[in-house]
Amino acid sequence: MARTSKPKSRKELRREAEAAEALEKSKHSAESKPPAKPKSRSKAAKEVRIKAFWGVFNPAMKRVALYEYADRKAAEQKAKELTASQKTPHFVSPVKEEISE
Repeated sequence: MARTSKPKSRKELRREAEAAEALEKSKHSAESKPPAKPKSRSKAAKEVRIKAFWGVFNPAMKRVALYEYADRKAAEQKAKELTASQKTPHFVSPVKEEISE
């Protein structure tokens, strides 16, 4: 058998190989990597200030009166008065509420 076509030189073969590699690399990188999502900035949590009070409650857990934390004796006195006048037990419990500035 006789050869009819001329063999390619090393330079031509090398150029073809590099072109094929570059084409494969560009296809592979475009397909495999999804676009990166931008990072969202989260807002800093707002600082909430809480203050303690004494609350006087009726048996239905409805708050009847509210006193400063230092005035526990006054809150207990109010609970005794309401218990005596309404003949239903009232009690004192600590309450925490947000304070707005």
